Amino acid sequence: MKAREIRPGILWMGAIDWERRLFDELIPLPEGTSYNAYFLQGSEKTALIDTADPAKSDALMAQLESVPRLDYLIIQHVEQDHSGSATLVLAKYPEVQVIASPKAVPMIEDHLGIPASQIQAMADGDTLSLGNWTLEFIHAPWVHWPETMLTYLREEKVLFTCDFFGSHLATDALFSEDGSRVCEPAKRYYAEIMMPFANLIKGHLRRLADYEIEIIGPSHGPAHNRPQWILDAYEHWAHDAPKNLVVIPYTSMHDSTSLMVDYLIEALIDRDVHVHSFHMSKTDLGEYAIHLVDAATVVFGTPTVLVGPHPSIVLASYLTAALRPKLRNAAVIGSFGWASKAAEKTKDLCGGLQVDWMEPVFTKGLPKRETYEALDRLADEIATRHRGLETGA
Repeated sequence: MKAREIRPGILWMGAIDWERRLFDELIPLPEGTSYNAYFLQGSEKTALIDTADPAKSDALMAQLESVPRLDYLIIQHVEQDHSGSATLVLAKYPEVQVIASPKAVPMIEDHLGIPASQIQAMADGDTLSLGNWTLEFIHAPWVHWPETMLTYLREEKVLFTCDFFGSHLATDALFSEDGSRVCEPAKRYYAEIMMPFANLIKGHLRRLADYEIEIIGPSHGPAHNRPQWILDAYEHWAHDAPKNLVVIPYTSMHDSTSLMVDYLIEALIDRDVHVHSFHMSKTDLGEYAIHLVDAATVVFGTPTVLVGPHPSIVLASYLTAALRPKLRNAAVIGSFGWASKAAEKTKDLCGGLQVDWMEPVFTKGLPKRETYEALDRLADEIATRHRGLETGA
């Protein structure tokens, strides 16, 4: 694919990966992704911001064939989908100066083998002149690694944001326009990548409010030429209170747990509580993560395997805790054959969650009348706790 003009002198480079369906051997990519780099042709100097995943290095290097000189390579984030083609860029332009944050310098040495002597560390707020253009570097630690920085092109009011405001989306659209096509992939991306660092995201959003921004160029997905929608979306996702929504990640081996989940879903609906269930042996983890952005309560549904939770619920518990959503309440329901510590072990796996745990509901074998009565009590308690919360579907 050819380089594409964002503005005169500012080119999108990189690759669209239409076929990739898994990231980090964990994150589903139902719509593929892209690896965005940006080439800047200043009046005196040139710069390339980020590179491309090693699997797509050929696309980037073909685009650079028409670039006779590169003065600066700016590595905003060391993870390989951003920096993985850097050594090829350095081989093509041996005199290039690598620019990065101070925390990135040893990481670049470790991950890419580029010596520190070839890297210029930029402090927060430092600037770099390309002649007619000035680049300002904004440290943004934990978006989503500790060394991440953003790059602001002052004269053009363009902000290059690395993973911030990105989306895993393969599309031929250069810009997101009003966000209608990109909002769902962007929310999925926020849930999977940014939500664990929501408190830090809030601080970065406050800082960016002082900048005039006309275009945002993230590392994945289309650029934002009407950036207010994605800025507003991040404000909502990071700041808004959880909604009147229960998520139920569950699995079932012999129907007992699924019968309990089905009953609880109906009981919650009868009490005007929105609910979304996810069969964790089949579900797209990204879909589950999206709903965690808004949920107030999680109820894990698990059969017992060797006195503990089912392995798919072990994963769901670990993932829920790792993503650090704004949940307020949690519970465990399920079944067992002869003994169970599934509720206690599930709770232990969620040790990092700041939630109130409600009384678990478990049955030996098939659910009985007293099981359904206990589920009604659980639904009553959830409905009480959800009073006053904004509707969430």
